[in-house]
Amino acid sequence: MNRDRHPVVLYVCARNAGKSQMAEAVTRHYAGSRVEVHSAGTEPSGRINRLSAAAVAEIGASMEGAVSGAIDPAVLLRADRIIVLGTEATVDAVPGMRCRPETWVTDEPSHRGIGGLERMRLVRDDIAARVRILLEDLGVPATDDRRDP
Repeated sequence: MNRDRHPVVLYVCARNAGKSQMAEAVTRHYAGSRVEVHSAGTEPSGRINRLSAAAVAEIGASMEGAVSGAIDPAVLLRADRIIVLGTEATVDAVPGMRCRPETWVTDEPSHRGIGGLERMRLVRDDIAARVRILLEDLGVPATDDRRDP
């Protein structure tokens, strides 16, 4: 990773409606402009999950203005870290990529019968903990004055 610029992180999930959008919002919340962050879907839904947005808002993060979209090939090639959230999406390596995609198998409370906003809170907390570790790995510690989940 080039230390003369901000690290670039791309989060990917299947629909870019919930998990990858939450990861992007939480990263912006904890890192501000110290990280260039994007999210995308392998099969974008064209909408944002309102419960995901509500869950991140509870910790002071925002998905306002978020748009569900496809992977931008230019971002894919510039990314220092590519994180695939869940098991529904895959990102194949292509020539010129700076890194191999890594997968975060996130908590899925629905498998335990937990739904609605409570489900999204648990997913948010799992993602937020992973984002904090990622930011440390990137040398961009999460801002301590922000509320934790």
